[in-house]
Amino acid sequence: MLKYIVKRLLLGLLILFGTSVIIYFLVRSMPADYIDINTAAQVSQGKLSAEDVARMKELYGIGDNSLWGIIGSYFTWLGNLFKGDLGISFIYGRSVAEVIRQYMWVSFGIAFVALIFQIIIAIPLGIYAATKQYSVSDYSVTVLAMMGISLPSFFFAALLLRVFSVGLGWFPLVGLRSAETMQSGFPAFLDLAHHLVLPIITLVVLSIGGLMRYTRTNMLEVLNSDYIRTARAKGLSEKTVIYKHAFRNTLIPIVTMLGGVLPTLFGGAMIVESVFAINGIGFIAYKAVLQADVPFVMGYNMFLAVLTVLGILISDILYMVVDPRVKLK
Repeated sequence: MLKYIVKRLLLGLLILFGTSVIIYFLVRSMPADYIDINTAAQVSQGKLSAEDVARMKELYGIGDNSLWGIIGSYFTWLGNLFKGDLGISFIYGRSVAEVIRQYMWVSFGIAFVALIFQIIIAIPLGIYAATKQYSVSDYSVTVLAMMGISLPSFFFAALLLRVFSVGLGWFPLVGLRSAETMQSGFPAFLDLAHHLVLPIITLVVLSIGGLMRYTRTNMLEVLNSDYIRTARAKGLSEKTVIYKHAFRNTLIPIVTMLGGVLPTLFGGAMIVESVFAINGIGFIAYKAVLQADVPFVMGYNMFLAVLTVLGILISDILYMVVDPRVKLK
């Protein structure tokens, strides 16, 4: 197993290297950067010359946009990356790694709670729909799941705000804290939970459809297997057949799907956080993209790439937990 993990880690490093090349060259190919955006007005008024702007870009290491200049800058950035230095954010004036560490836990808390509800709701619904195939219950669950998948996140989030915040006034409009009160301890926790109800509902409703359909499809495939018919022929109860024999094998492909959850947990929900004005890492990254904060955009995307590689490795290892027949070599 150790040999397998080492091989996968080496492959992961190769993937991350290729990802870093793509990210760097794409970001450097943007039509404008932070310096261009923030000096455009001063240049047009004659307060800054093109030479002044060029010197500022040179200071930040993004001055030479020729092919060899970008290649040289890339290897400089890569060398700093190996040292754990993701650069200094133009917008926030701090280390990119420091900004990510500060805001990713807000996104993690929201995404983790949403994931728990997603699993609790989606997997039982998928099992139920599979055991009631082609019934009214199956069609009803499937239609509701497809509605959730089809709704754009920004539209559904705005709809919830319009109905429950603006219309009924049940929940706060934006943010994580009530600005008019100073609270601590348990009242502060309740206030935080009150603010997070609508964002979590948005994430759960939009995500349960995919997992539910995935569970249903795999459950139907397992229920049609020979060993399931044999278990039923032995006189085992339907509950035992479904949850002890069928569901365990259904977990194998579900583990594959959940391997991609890690980037979601720490990477933030950019659109949902933006609609609800939550200062998670997704909203922070969104603002950085709008203002062409080159160091932050590159650091954030590499952060997501690392999480993706780790998530895939963890899902491979979890195969052995859900299926003892699988041996990692």
